[in-house]
This record gives sequence, structure tokens and C-alpha cells, in this order.
Amino acid sequence: MNLKYFIQTFGCAQNTADSERISTYFEEKGYKKAERIEEADSIIINTCMVREMAENRVYGLINNLSKLKIKNSKLKIIVTGCMVGMAFRDTSGRFLKILKKKMPIVDQFLSIEEIGFNYLPLRNDKLHALVPISSGCNNFCTYCVVPFARGREKSRPYEKIIKECKDLAESGYKKITLLGMNVNSYGADLVMNKNYQRFKPTYVKHLGRLRIPTLFPSLLREISKIKGIEFINFISSNPWDFSDELIDVIAQNCNISRNIHLPVQSGSNSVLRRMNRWYTREEYLVLVEKLKSKIKDIKLSTDIIVGFCGETEEEFNETVDLVKKVNFYKAYIAKYSDRPLTAAHIAWKDDVPPKEKKKRFRILEEMINKKRR
Repeated sequence: MNLKYFIQTFGCAQNTADSERISTYFEEKGYKKAERIEEADSIIINTCMVREMAENRVYGLINNLSKLKIKNSKLKIIVTGCMVGMAFRDTSGRFLKILKKKMPIVDQFLSIEEIGFNYLPLRNDKLHALVPISSGCNNFCTYCVVPFARGREKSRPYEKIIKECKDLAESGYKKITLLGMNVNSYGADLVMNKNYQRFKPTYVKHLGRLRIPTLFPSLLREISKIKGIEFINFISSNPWDFSDELIDVIAQNCNISRNIHLPVQSGSNSVLRRMNRWYTREEYLVLVEKLKSKIKDIKLSTDIIVGFCGETEEEFNETVDLVKKVNFYKAYIAKYSDRPLTAAHIAWKDDVPPKEKKKRFRILEEMINKKRR
């Protein structure tokens, strides 16, 4: 009798790509994919905890699954993803205790690092492939839990990414999206290796000094040359690692997307400093002008957090002003959510009232997203 598995994925495209490899992991153990969650012998929940709402959705699902567990005592429930990564990296053990208390029916907490990139993804889409190029993040924005949930940034080997993209093209894939928590810092941890000395890394100048080296412009250029790949996208990029060379690579290759996702988070310099974002509003606007001047038909999307710790009406209005100047075609707007272990959680109070957060959310939603409908 074939055992069946079902994966429920929460969160970003990176989690979706992880779930594709988790599928292979279970299929190699002899499992078959269940069409419905009720048919599964093992239910795998790939979690997100970027915001409290995402975390609560996981707890809600687990609560609902308790009914299935009563009906089928052999049902195995496995939790993986960012919540588990966070729990395993919390040296105090407090967060793991919280998970076990809130999810007593869970049989196994599985770290995504146990699967890693050792398994080829089992993709559902036959034309568009998600290709992770790195995992983790080194930036430690004060509001963000990602470095604690996914660890420090690690780049996949350059040659393995190129081979995967060539194999995808030979298999008929036309579109590729390159994934990383910070794609444009790709390769900063590789360039010291002698095997990468043939590459000329790009150094991004920021605040009058050279920052980390990156191989991303080189990687993107090489992938754009692969025969059969008609469209290349990448998410997410950080403004302070967006080099002039990267802009030129995009401008020179028409199969690279003209929809660039460039998270700003806030238009206020004082808020950006509290967020530990390594640029000013002025630098961001200069970058936007460079992109618009060199890349024809560019469309910019962004991420914005409203109601961050201590955000005043004046600081919010600076964000409104920046939004007007840039004219984003789309924005992912989030009301600030206090996250454990982050610097903001330790240093400040989540002191903007929910009603005010909702008001600010609506203002930006009307300005950016509703005008497209």
C-alpha cells in the first residue's frame, strides 16, 4: 500500500521552492502525492513567520488537523520551514517549547537544512521554474526575523546554478525566477575561494565606501545567454547592493524582466535608520532615477512597512511623498508586526496603535494598488 503525503505551504516564493524539494524527499521514501489533505498519511506544513498573522495561520491549521488526527491515529503531522528554523536557532530553547505547547499533535519538527539542495525539485509548473541561488540573510534589519529563521546567507555554487538553468531550458522551461533573500549580494561568500578567482566581482559603492563583492551581475548575464530561456526574473533585491553593472546587465538583455522589485520599507531617513536599512531616501531616489534612465519600460514594485516602532505622522508622510515621486506599479504593504529575537523587539515598543496602522495601510493601498484595478 502506497503512503501519501500532502504539503501545505505558507509564505514566500522561497518556501514554495523549498516545498518542491520536500516533495522529492518524500517521493524517494516511497510516498505518493495526495490530491487532498484528507487523503494523506503524512501532512507537511511549510511555515512562515515573517509576520504574526502568518504564524497564527499555521496554529489555526494545526488546530483544524486535530480532528483528522482523532479519526486517523496513524496520521503523521510534520512541521518545517521558518518557524522550525527559528526554534532550532533559538539557543534558549524557549521558542521550541512554545511551538510544542501550541502544537501538541505535531509528530516531527523538520529543519529545511536537513533537505537542503540535495534533492532536485518536483515542479508542478512545466514552463516556469523557481531557482534558489542563495539561502539566509546577513542584513539583520531590525524588524526582520529571516536571519534567525533561515540563518546567515549562503550562496549556492555558481556552476550548479548555471547547470540547473541549462537543464531546465533543455527540458522545455521558458521562464526562470532566481530566488534569494537578497539576490543581488549573491556570491559574497564565494569570491574568496580560489575556484572563483576567474570571476571579476562587482563592488557596490554605498555611502562613499565599497561594500561587499557580488557575483550576481555575472550570474545573471550568463543565465540570460542560455538558449531557450525567454524570461528571467529575480526576487528580492536590496537597494544598497544594486550596482551600476547590474543595471547595465538588465538593460542589455531583453529577456530579463523589466518589472524590478526594490523594497524601500520606508521613505523616512529616521525610520530607515531604526530599521537598519543601509540607505537614505535620497540614495534610493537616485537609484530609481538610474534604473528609469537606463532600462526602457521599467516598472518598480516595492515592500513598505507602516506603523514601525515610533513612526510619527510626519515620518509616514515622508513615505507618502516618496511613493508619489517613484510611482510604484505595485506594493506589498504590511502593518508592522513585532517579531521575537529581532532588534526592534528588544529595543523598542510596538507603539503605533492598530487603528493608526490600518489607516496608514489604507492610504498607501489606495495610492499604489487600487489605482491599477
